[in-house]
Amino acid sequence: MRLVKLLRTTASAGAVAAVAFGFAGAAQAQDGQEAATVDDIIVTAQKREQSLQDVPIVVTSLSAEVLEDAGVRDIKDLQILTPGLTVTSTSTEASTTARIRGVGTVGDNAGLESSVGIVIDGVYRSRNGVGFGDLGELERIEVLKGPQGTLFGKNTSAGVINIITEAPSFTPGYNAELTVGNYGHMRASGSVTGPITDTLAMRLFAARGVRDGFYDVDLGDGPRTETTDGTQDYYTVRGQLLWLPSDTASFRLIADYSSRDELCCLGVNVRVGATNPFVDGLANGTGQTPPAAGFGRLPFDRTAFANRSTAQQIEDKGVSLEANFDLTAFGGSTLTSVTSWREWGTRNGQDADFSGADVAYRLNDGNFGADISSITQELRLAGATDRLDWLVGVFATQEQVDRFDTFFLGADYAPLLSFQLSAALNAAVPAFPVSPGIIPCFTRAAQTALGLQQCLGTGGAVSGGGPTFAAGQTFQDVYEQESTSVALFTNNTFSLTDQFDITVGLRYTMDEKTLDGAQRNVGANQLTCASALGNAAVITGVLGASAPAILARHCLPWTNPFYANRNISESVSEDNLSGTIKASYRLNESVLAYVSYARGYKSFGYNQDRVQNGVTPVNSLFFPSEEVDSYEFGVKTTLFNRTMLLNATYFDQTFTDFQLNTFLGTAFVVESIPELTTRGVDADFLWFTPIEGLTLGGGITYTDAQFGRFTAADLAIPGNFGQLSLLPGAAPSFAPEWSYVGSINFERSIGNGLRAGFSLAGKYQTDYNTGSDLLPFKEQEGFGTLNGRISIGTEDERWTLEAWAQNLTDEEYVQVAYNAFLQGGAFQSTVQPNGTFYNPAGDTQTINAFLGAPRTYGATLRFRY
Repeated sequence: MRLVKLLRTTASAGAVAAVAFGFAGAAQAQDGQEAATVDDIIVTAQKREQSLQDVPIVVTSLSAEVLEDAGVRDIKDLQILTPGLTVTSTSTEASTTARIRGVGTVGDNAGLESSVGIVIDGVYRSRNGVGFGDLGELERIEVLKGPQGTLFGKNTSAGVINIITEAPSFTPGYNAELTVGNYGHMRASGSVTGPITDTLAMRLFAARGVRDGFYDVDLGDGPRTETTDGTQDYYTVRGQLLWLPSDTASFRLIADYSSRDELCCLGVNVRVGATNPFVDGLANGTGQTPPAAGFGRLPFDRTAFANRSTAQQIEDKGVSLEANFDLTAFGGSTLTSVTSWREWGTRNGQDADFSGADVAYRLNDGNFGADISSITQELRLAGATDRLDWLVGVFATQEQVDRFDTFFLGADYAPLLSFQLSAALNAAVPAFPVSPGIIPCFTRAAQTALGLQQCLGTGGAVSGGGPTFAAGQTFQDVYEQESTSVALFTNNTFSLTDQFDITVGLRYTMDEKTLDGAQRNVGANQLTCASALGNAAVITGVLGASAPAILARHCLPWTNPFYANRNISESVSEDNLSGTIKASYRLNESVLAYVSYARGYKSFGYNQDRVQNGVTPVNSLFFPSEEVDSYEFGVKTTLFNRTMLLNATYFDQTFTDFQLNTFLGTAFVVESIPELTTRGVDADFLWFTPIEGLTLGGGITYTDAQFGRFTAADLAIPGNFGQLSLLPGAAPSFAPEWSYVGSINFERSIGNGLRAGFSLAGKYQTDYNTGSDLLPFKEQEGFGTLNGRISIGTEDERWTLEAWAQNLTDEEYVQVAYNAFLQGGAFQSTVQPNGTFYNPAGDTQTINAFLGAPRTYGATLRFRY
């Protein structure tokens, strides 16, 4: 009966938490004598409880103890435990991106949903950024690799991170935790759980955390006053009720709220190009790191340059209700309903040029950020007979995405642009001096060829009074996207024999999205572009092939008059059929072999940004849906009296219309890449050794990922091909060929009622590129990180004291590298001898990067009753 089952589950949660797939939990059962076995690892990868070794899917299941030992508080911490998983964040922690087997969607644009789905307590979250906050008390996390759209909501074409938090218990309990560490890190959390009545239990969790920044900031021109960046300042509250009104019904109500108010995120210079004298000369003091010899790669440094604030606020809140009913009159089936309402929002400030010069910025005035509100409803009916486990369901969601964008030019914008244009002209015509004042040469009313030559020859001293770019706001845009999705799905496992199972799953999805946008220019800077375009014939006559680039620089999206009072209204509907078929055969009690095919689907969307082709805004912001065909062949083995597992899977995935979001130095663009393939092997190992308290684990992912060949004609905007010309036939960004993880955990009694132990968890990845355009200077060499802890406490865990360290060896690495705003260029305007538009000799691009966290260490004291 359900009440008995739930109570038993609650009572045994501590024992289940003692084991984990691929990583070390406590190797002893609750009595401290009997060794744990692989059979204790239970997952819900197919929406029902199963032994991990019976599930024909690649799953990494991480228990509460393993997550605690590795210091996992959010999904970014999770990657050290999972081979083939990378998690990065960029200009705000809201822009967090998870990738599995080299596939994911950059999260800088609210119009894009992720290829890796985040599910928390059965509720699908449409953006990875919502999973970045403190996850609180966890029962386990399951990382499912490959398409999982049949059962896990929508947009899970690369995989799912399924997070299950700790449920209320009918056994009273009180937990408290205090942490102190370097960089001023302090965290306090506490929880209470227990019965309210015989049928009603509660759990309340709260946490508060602060930390100083990882970056020192050179303030340059100001007015920024904060000399650090990458700070942490958050709090979170989660309340739950578990009601068991009868033996056949249960209800779990969860309400949560979290808030972050932090400084984030600045990048640092990793390569400074030929524009350095201009940026440095315009800034007060040093505008950026001095360039290396030959404009090479710079030494690793955590000094950032910014004259504008990066204050960010993120708020996340929601309520969900899961109800389960045993329908004894309907073949003993179970009806499950999961209902949720959520709101998530972010507001940010940004130094757009990431330098000490006052070039461009966004104020944290409420006009730069996004709000996402959603309602979801899922109904599942599941049952079983001797030969059939069946499930049918319906999933519906309605979501509204509101994005706000604004942009300001600083006092140094016009001089910097002028320096760059005049430097390019000077290289071709030395008589034209390098100057900060040539913009009016191009914008003078009724300019003549002679007048333009004279003006350029004097560096703008003879300007004729044409307009130039002035400091101040240039635009304020608003986008409203409404999405409705309804899906019917089924997943059924047929036991043809005691050894041979066939699983068939189908999902029929109906998506509709509408976008309404209002693009509004502010101020007179658009007149500068309009004046230059009015002189296009004269400029072309004097400067020839250089003219288009010069006009384009005058008419970048934030100074383009064609956006004035421009309204956008688009609506698209689409149906899709996806699904899976799996065959598994148990050769004996210790070996399971399986093959599978899955079709995954990630729905279409709109690029909520100013997108232009040349100087003309594109007619549509739409990008098509992404699909994947995935084949897997795997073997799951259980050895040594079921104390060891060794699993391996070969995968072959082909993505079509892969949604690539990339920053081209001035704006984000979304292009659908015709084909991306990823092939390789996932292997995992776990051993509860005969040595009391010692557990070993590890995993390897080998990935051969490659874009298919494509040309400019295959892109929505053919003009983007030049800056994407390194992609055809190349490995995508964040797709290391090899990814290794390993762990060791040792814990045992030392007498006098005490236990002591230690754990180490490490990850090594071979080299990969950290930029979507694959520029060579964005390459990250192979590196490894190591987390560790040493603990001592009472046998009954009444108190535990831990000393811990994250990134123990202080490994220096790049998260994401990106092109610095208006600071050089890497790609040429014509095809180069290597067949791309990239020539190292012509690469003047300054490149910045968001860095990985440094070594952090501290101590944690826990109390449990």
